[in-house]
Amino acid sequence: MTRSQIIQRLNEKYPDVPLKKMEDAVNLFFNHISSTLAEDGRVEIRGFGVFTLRQRQARAGRNPKTGEDVLIPEKKVPFFKPGKLLKNYVNSE
Repeated sequence: MTRSQIIQRLNEKYPDVPLKKMEDAVNLFFNHISSTLAEDGRVEIRGFGVFTLRQRQARAGRNPKTGEDVLIPEKKVPFFKPGKLLKNYVNSE
C-alpha cells in the first residue's frame, strides 16, 4: 500500500475532511517517524509495532563489475518490529 492509497482510503472513510488536510496529516505522521528515527529515537505505536534503528557493522564487499574488494562502512538502518496484536491479526484465519 502506498502513501497515496492510504490517503485515498482515509478520504473514503472520512469524506467530510478535505483531501488537502488528509494529505497533510498523513505526511506529518510519516515525517515525524522519519525525523524521530534520524535523531536516534524510537517510535512505538501500541498494538502495531515499534520503529527503531539498528547499527550495521562495517564489512568487506566486492564490486560486482570489477571484482575489486571494497570496504562497506558501518551504517544505521531502520527496523520495524511488529506488535503482538498485529502478529495475531496477520496470522488469524
